[in-house]
Amino acid sequence: MNKTKVNLFTGFLGVGKTTALRHLIANRPQHEKWAVIVNEFGEVGIDGAALLNDELAVAEIAGGCLCCVAGPQMTATVATLLRREKPDRLLIEASGLAHAAGVIDELRAKPLGEALEVAAVLTLVDPRQFIQPDYHRQPLYRDQISIADVLVANKIDTADIPTMEAFRAQAAALFPPKSLVGEVKDGQLDVSWLDAELAAKPRYRPAVLPDNTSAWQSAGWTFEPELNFDGERLTRLFDDLPKKVPGLTRAKGVFRVLDSWVWLNWAAGQWGAAQVSWRRDSRFELIAPEFDAAAVEAWLKECLE
Repeated sequence: MNKTKVNLFTGFLGVGKTTALRHLIANRPQHEKWAVIVNEFGEVGIDGAALLNDELAVAEIAGGCLCCVAGPQMTATVATLLRREKPDRLLIEASGLAHAAGVIDELRAKPLGEALEVAAVLTLVDPRQFIQPDYHRQPLYRDQISIADVLVANKIDTADIPTMEAFRAQAAALFPPKSLVGEVKDGQLDVSWLDAELAAKPRYRPAVLPDNTSAWQSAGWTFEPELNFDGERLTRLFDDLPKKVPGLTRAKGVFRVLDSWVWLNWAAGQWGAAQVSWRRDSRFELIAPEFDAAAVEAWLKECLE
């Protein structure tokens, strides 16, 4: 059975998601049949009207975010669209106030997960906001950036050179890293970004600072998103890492634990944890003068349920 690809679009209020969707729709490959769902927080939907197209099925979910009060309505709306239209691709524009992680969980769970393939999640940001610490202190903003496979700086014509340089540096340092970081104006997204490469290698080498390339060893591991890790075992592993890996410089990971997603970060002799919206895979990265990669992989697998 061929599954319908679904792309979720998220981003803060006013960042230009609807404009970006209109541009994508105008450049839709002629051989693909698309459908669109627009979610607005207000009781009266506006964005759906802006996307109406004679060749496109557009549905609206107003009166709440997909992640909360409109969740059941989303399941019914998606199921109806799939049954009636049989689209090749479904585009979902989430409200600027939506925590997108819950939406992804629902799209992957039965019954929708049996008919849908979750393709790239695209998050649009205003680079002037992105570089401001005040925005990153907001959990909603952090969640929208965390969940993105493709991070797009929109409205770049309104940002100066120092702002764009700061955006590029901060975007490159994000963990987990993005499949693609784009820069556009007027929402002119490239249609090919909808199919951004998502499959990660089980083992990979993360980026390290240029002056560390000769003195440090680095490695990363990824695990399928369906796999659950045991929280207590992960806690013991992070407690023991300094003893297991002499000279440990950095260890960080995102893990699925009890169907939630947790970010763990070891640095400067201590580690911390926080919930995150990342949903693509569980992954772990390690930087140290020397370590046994096979042993590290075995420790990680011992933490699986």
